[in-house]
Amino acid sequence: MSLATSLLSTIDDGPVRRLTISNPGRLNAIPPDGWDLLRAAFDEFRRSPQRVLVVTGAGGAFCSGADLADGGFEPEAGVAANVAWMRRPGAAATALHRLGKPTVAAVDGVAAGAGMNLALGCDIVIATERARFSEIFVKRGLALDFGGTWLLPRIVGRAAAIDLALTGRMVGAAEALAMGLVARVVPVDQLEATVAETAGALASGAPLAQRFIKTGLDRTETMSFEQAIAYESQSQGVLLSSADAAEALAAFVAKRPPRFQGR
Repeated sequence: MSLATSLLSTIDDGPVRRLTISNPGRLNAIPPDGWDLLRAAFDEFRRSPQRVLVVTGAGGAFCSGADLADGGFEPEAGVAANVAWMRRPGAAATALHRLGKPTVAAVDGVAAGAGMNLALGCDIVIATERARFSEIFVKRGLALDFGGTWLLPRIVGRAAAIDLALTGRMVGAAEALAMGLVARVVPVDQLEATVAETAGALASGAPLAQRFIKTGLDRTETMSFEQAIAYESQSQGVLLSSADAAEALAAFVAKRPPRFQGR
């Protein structure tokens, strides 16, 4: 399936799907109906045969978060109504988080608010030298959303998370790399090639193993060491019996690249 709306578009290149956010003039901010489109795009990727999702923005920006100028919530509507409305971005964030397949954020320009947390929700963040990040919520009188409360301290630690969240300050690419917000920083003209290389490497990996790895790492904050060992034993027990493990061994013996099928 190829999604094409005024906000989102997808292009499949073999096993890699590229999802682009485009909101010209608004730094790719997400309008009210965009959250449902984003959730649907993640759900469609989950059901698709594609193995890797690349999320990016058009026109020199990643995503500036919710398009507050376009409505979507009303202060006078009351708490219950706004809590109900927030289920829409929450559902999109949850759909991204639950993907068992690898995801890559290609960040050029600004990634702010929910846009920053959209990037952090991806498995690997690759940024250009002009990328900049802000948990801008507090400057709008708001708390973190789109999973930022869960993601940020796990990525940068509590002290740095408190700093970023309570100040809403803008972080440049070099500091983002030093803090662990991003995996790599590259020149603008190298972003596409670097993302394509990374996505290709992920697409050639073992899908079942990737799913178990993602699940295990997501659970590290709540597992004891003994529980982690138990999870590893269970995971390896399943994977050692898989066709992909047999293929990996055969490829190693034959000195050829493995051809994983995800089973």
